[in-house]
Amino acid sequence: MLLEAKNTKVIGKVAKVVRQQQKLDQTTAGAFAGCGINFVSQFENGKPTVQLEKALNVLNALGIKVYLDIPDSASGDKLTELTGRLNHE
Repeated sequence: MLLEAKNTKVIGKVAKVVRQQQKLDQTTAGAFAGCGINFVSQFENGKPTVQLEKALNVLNALGIKVYLDIPDSASGDKLTELTGRLNHE
């Protein structure tokens, strides 16, 4: 399923539903993601200032993939070179 994430509340709610469907509590999900229950709670509640790296770790632990949809107008040699290097890391 593809979903446009317009704000932190949407992302947090989706993460919470997926976590619950996987029958994980916040403590377990946090352990899989390398963070604590407080972070998972804040993230699921849409706190706008959560750390991006930790949020991505939680999403990854839940099997949620994050993609960047870059507009065609932003394409160019530098972007192509950068994405090529990043995909090999």
